[in-house]
Amino acid sequence: MAFKKHVPNIITLCNLACGLVALIYAFDTHYQMAFVWVCLGIFFDFWDGFFARIFKAQSPIGLQLDSLADMVTSGVVPGLIMFQMLVGIEDMREEYNLASDNFYLGLLPYAGFIITLASCYRLAKFNVDTRQTDSFIGLPTPANALFILSLPMILAHSDTESALFTFLSNPYVLIGISLLSAFMLNAEIPLFSLKVKYFNWETNKIQIIFLVVSVLLLFFFQYLAIPLIILFYVLLSAITNKLSAKTAS
Repeated sequence: MAFKKHVPNIITLCNLACGLVALIYAFDTHYQMAFVWVCLGIFFDFWDGFFARIFKAQSPIGLQLDSLADMVTSGVVPGLIMFQMLVGIEDMREEYNLASDNFYLGLLPYAGFIITLASCYRLAKFNVDTRQTDSFIGLPTPANALFILSLPMILAHSDTESALFTFLSNPYVLIGISLLSAFMLNAEIPLFSLKVKYFNWETNKIQIIFLVVSVLLLFFFQYLAIPLIILFYVLLSAITNKLSAKTAS
């Protein structure tokens, strides 16, 4: 019986362990493996709260531990990935190679860590915000991490002559994406929770619809589907909020 109380925290630590492995791959610019390990970490993050409720093992330390694990897997890793992408672009594209007249470009990669800073603030705010017990205010850090980690995968699978490749290999575009990411993490935008509390249609219909559409998008668009899924998540939340407001009135 005592062991059950530790199960949620063990799952949370598995999330943290996955984040640490993802960091190693991110340092070596092995983006695909970093992506895989972050996905695995998010999988563990999805279930720790569920088992905490099932085993009645919710605790203040569990809440803090969850945020600390997310800070690595969904905060530090995406920031480092963006840093590495910006460094890679400066090395890959001649027009962005460092020279005496554009020395300032050497500072641009550090802007990627705006994502990490914004993730940290979002997680701290989540821990003290009583409005976020059954839903989210702002984009959850795991969703944001998947979005950022999808970018190098999209770039790697794009034709080098395509408009998409040119768009994503522009450092100023990536910095703009980093700033948008920081904004979405902390924006006062209500979003439905992706975590399952009970296995039934009535309480999880929005999550089920979202899951089905997400699977279809992944099937047809692969890595490019991830930004589309994030956009769909925000739009579906907006529609759900509007319908709920109309019902309440």
